[in-house]
Amino acid sequence: MSLAASLAVTARGVSLDLVVEQGRTLALLGPNGAGKSTVLGALAGLVDYTGTVRVGDRSLDGVEPEHRRVGYLFQDYLLFPHLSVLENVAFGPRAQGTGKIASRASAGEWLERLGIAELAARRSQQLSGGQQQRVALARALASEPELLLLDEPLAALDVEIRDEVRSELAEHIHDWGGLTIVVTHSFDDVTALAADVIVLEKGAATQRGSVRELIAEPATSYVRKLVASWSED
Repeated sequence: MSLAASLAVTARGVSLDLVVEQGRTLALLGPNGAGKSTVLGALAGLVDYTGTVRVGDRSLDGVEPEHRRVGYLFQDYLLFPHLSVLENVAFGPRAQGTGKIASRASAGEWLERLGIAELAARRSQQLSGGQQQRVALARALASEPELLLLDEPLAALDVEIRDEVRSELAEHIHDWGGLTIVVTHSFDDVTALAADVIVLEKGAATQRGSVRELIAEPATSYVRKLVASWSED
């Protein structure tokens, strides 16, 4: 039986309901200030909200962030500069109460799975942007989340490597196979990473559907401009 997550909340001027199903990454697409990161914050328990958040048969309302089983890849990755890559990745399971040895073992396994085991002893300032993103993804997944949140996961990367890392990220998400929500204002990210889309403008959903439906029938001027620009590339 596949897992699903649902949200129906009001927070910081944003009012939204959504459902994400296992194997169908959901993109929250919208301009800056639309409320996309507020939605992720509500899902992660980092933003106060009224309403309800559920993953499978579990209500997350009132549950502390570290106990929600929600992985969060922040836009700027937020790696700890004083820790090695291995210890950064081990932080997730450690925060959940897993012992030091088991946390490090889990971290090592995720570094292997993402093809960056050779970076284990480095510090974040010794990594390229693409390497930092992969380490941050490993840290998010090492906590064994049921729901993975990606907040503008490619925005901090140089344009020259963005396409390559986007393809790698899509592959990692597919291989992981859990529930995934990605926030973005890039239509390239939507087409590469997501199956379904909710367009968020000024705190409200203005269009919902599959990526194909969004391309075929953009509902607002914002979406029409994005689709037109993407089609011209």
